[in-house]
Formats: sequence, C-alpha cells, structure tokens
Amino acid sequence: MSNAEQSGSDIKKAGSGNLGFIFFMLALTALFAFLGNWQVNRLQQKEALISAIEQRIDLPPASLPPIAEWVGFDPEIYDFRPLSVTGRFDHTKTVRVFTALEDANGSFSGPGYWIVAPLKLEGGGVLFVNRGFVPENQAAQFVDGGAGPTGVLTITGIARMSEEENSFTPGADFENKIEWVRNVERLSLFLDLDTPNILPIYLNADAGELGALPQGGETKLTIINRHFEYALTWYSLALLTPILILFWWLNARKKPDGK
Repeated sequence: MSNAEQSGSDIKKAGSGNLGFIFFMLALTALFAFLGNWQVNRLQQKEALISAIEQRIDLPPASLPPIAEWVGFDPEIYDFRPLSVTGRFDHTKTVRVFTALEDANGSFSGPGYWIVAPLKLEGGGVLFVNRGFVPENQAAQFVDGGAGPTGVLTITGIARMSEEENSFTPGADFENKIEWVRNVERLSLFLDLDTPNILPIYLNADAGELGALPQGGETKLTIINRHFEYALTWYSLALLTPILILFWWLNARKKPDGK
C-alpha cells in the first residue's frame, strides 16, 4: 500500500472513531437527561407522599366504605389514613413477612417478621392486617392458627398501599407461609382461590400494651427525599458532556492532521 493510500485509510479510521466518540457522548447526554427527569418525577412523588402523611396521619380513624362501593377503590386515597375496622381474624391464613426492623418504636427490633393475617370484615370482604413485628425466634407461634385474638374485634391502625416487589424479591414460600413484601396481591395467593372482595390496601395495627407481641405501631412516617440532589447531579452531567465534546472539537482543529 502506498503512503497516500495508507494516509487515506488512517484518515477514514480517524473520522470513523471521531464520529463514534461524538455519538457516544451524545448518547450519554440523553441518558443523563433521562435520569434527571426520572429523579424529578420521583421528587414529585415523594413530595406528594410527604404531604399526604402530614395531612392524614393525625385525622381521627375513619371507617371503610360499604362493600357495594368498593368498585374503583383507590388505594392512594387511603395511604397513611388512620382506619377503624371490625371483623374476625382467620389465623389459619397468617403469613410471616420477613423484615429487619430498625429504629423501632417498641421494645423489639432486628431480624424478624411482620405477622399479617386476613380480617373478615363484618360488612363483607377481607382486609389484610399487619398485626405487628415479632423477633425471628418467636414467630413460629403465630402461624397455622396459633396465638391471636378471636371473636369480633375492632382494630385501629394506619392504612398502607402495597409494597412494591422488584426483580430481586424472592418468590413466596407457600409451604412455610413466608413472604418478603407486604403486597396485597401476593398475600392474596395464600388465601382460598375463591376468596372474594379483598381490599387493595393493608392495615398496620396500632401499638398494643408495652412489650406485647406482635409489636404494632411501627408504621414509618419519615420519608427520605434526596431526589432534588440526584436530579441536579444528572442534569449537571448532561450539561457537561456537550462541553467536553466542544473542547475536544476545538482541540482537534488545532492539530494539522485533525487527530
């Protein structure tokens, strides 16, 4: 290959590499902008959640609407809303939901389980109630119809929307009645297939006597919200990448061969 041909080949390779670099940096810019927008969206969601907590948490306990009005039930309206419900527990369908409780309001913390049981409401339908936390070594007594109040009960607590599962959430252990998230849809799989009218919220029961198990009153009301900082970081990177392209281009123009 002649020197001219070799030079032409080198220029083509350089041009191809330069275009690849530019496209890569532009793709990074688009990615950073997308992540910044996503953090802004999360910021708005967190601010709405914090506002809902502030507006609802100190309200007197409300009653659920009649079962005939459950069509179109909106869980968001009840999230963090104090409720008072009446019904009977079916302790044979109790599910243990694994957790590691920190900054507990009660005496117990550490690895353990939420004790979640279906409450058959007096007016019809089923509401899952998180009776509270128990340490891991004391959880066995609360399953398979074990320890729990019987008869018609009135329970107060804080309504919550289902916890979201993700790709890392293990599958349910149906044999041992163990779950990993307080998710109504997943908890419903532990009930009979023909169980009708299951509310798409669950209830975190209020605290009982000091030292009693399950340990209620553990609804977390402090929401960490640093999404504004995260959004600024991503938007800063989205602004930085075009500037880097500009400096690279200006520097390339100073070189005689464009390299």
